Amino acid sequence: MSFDLEEEKLKKEISKRKAKTVLLQLPEGLKAEAPRLATIIEEAEALAIVSADPCYGACDLALPDAESLGADLIVHYGHSPQIKQEGMPTVYMEARAKISVKEAVKKAIPLLEPWNKIGLVTTVQHVHKLKEAKNLLLKIGKTIAIGDAGLVKYAGQVIGCDFSNAKSVSKEAEAFLFVGGGRFHAIGVALATAKPTIVADPYEKRAYPIHDEVQRILKQRWASISEAKGAESFGVLIGLKSGQKRIKEALKIKEKLQKSGRKATLLALREITSNALMQFPNIEAFVNTACPRLSLDDTPSFLKPILSLNEALVMLGEMDWEELCRKGWFEN
Repeated sequence: MSFDLEEEKLKKEISKRKAKTVLLQLPEGLKAEAPRLATIIEEAEALAIVSADPCYGACDLALPDAESLGADLIVHYGHSPQIKQEGMPTVYMEARAKISVKEAVKKAIPLLEPWNKIGLVTTVQHVHKLKEAKNLLLKIGKTIAIGDAGLVKYAGQVIGCDFSNAKSVSKEAEAFLFVGGGRFHAIGVALATAKPTIVADPYEKRAYPIHDEVQRILKQRWASISEAKGAESFGVLIGLKSGQKRIKEALKIKEKLQKSGRKATLLALREITSNALMQFPNIEAFVNTACPRLSLDDTPSFLKPILSLNEALVMLGEMDWEELCRKGWFEN
């Protein structure tokens, strides 16, 4: 097993809270563990119900589902706490990775050669390995910056929509090293800081830059903004997930669109998909106030422009492209 699922803690939390029905929520990479974890929950004398819906992060807490199922506890794996909520008891199990980061970080060293000051970031799965990664880089003479902006739980931690720790040290870092799997978070770091970013992937035991992918995304975003400028009818998307519901922001951008002479309709969705938006053929473009990653990562799947809030401000002439690139895609 690659992750610490803290089975004993799971049992203790259920017993301590005297939970009778537990809703188990897992990200896609851990869903295979659901049957085994459900058995452990039932060994602790609680009924286990596994949420089979996609789980995109701590912002996607299954509160309505737990309430409708009569659960008295949510056990949420793979993320650290992000949203404040009262009423439904929730236990966060971070699922720390057990694998070493040493080999991947060593392979990143040649790619970091042009820069002396390195910002170090990771996900919650590897925060306990940041000190090891830092020491490896210090040994070769690098200066290391690890941000602790206080907006997420751990120093150096980034999540899909919050790169405040990276941004807090971006002025002193010449480049960033992201320790973790895949390109998703590393691209977010690069977009949020406008700094070169290298991935050290401990799962694949390799390292690589993501410059070309970032440039491709920037071109796609500029094309979407340019296309949306010609639209007269907009849909303003409100996310219904517990940590993505931003009604005030949706109302503000609706008002701005209408003041510019465009029509704007508020649309509330739990899952924002191309098929869902296709049901509104008279709407020419969309502004997304839910997860900011949606506009960035799923551009090819949408047939019409879907802008982030800051991109909508660029389209309306209230922000220029250079300022958007400087501020990043994750501040509104």
